Amino acid sequence: MKNLFYIFMLMVTILTVASCKQESKSQQGQETKSARQVDCDEFEKIIANKDSVILLDVRTPDEFNEGHLKGALQIDVKTDTFRKTCERMFTTDKTIAVYCRSGFRSKTAARILSEAGFNTVNLKGGLNKWVEVGKDTVR
Repeated sequence: MKNLFYIFMLMVTILTVASCKQESKSQQGQETKSARQVDCDEFEKIIANKDSVILLDVRTPDEFNEGHLKGALQIDVKTDTFRKTCERMFTTDKTIAVYCRSGFRSKTAARILSEAGFNTVNLKGGLNKWVEVGKDTVR
């Protein structure tokens, strides 16, 4: 009887772990599909289509004022109202191209926006990489 209990508990544990792994795989696939991570050259091509793309800088206003990509809008991803502000300002028929200083905050922003139904593209390496490869910014 005791062995039967241990076998039952082992099976429950295995099934629980297996279902968690399966869920993680499907969530990862969804994030990768809807929030693409692209390099500077690809990002530049994407944002050139101004009619179908919104360029969004997700850094702080002070960082934005130090230099940003031409034509970018600024909404700080760290604010409590980031998602609601984006949902109010943008429609899902346009791609939102996001960037920050290093790519970390914009990756978070891309995930948040993807979960809200937006098609998003994130600049890998952020503005640091953009400047490093010799691309222009404005003040």
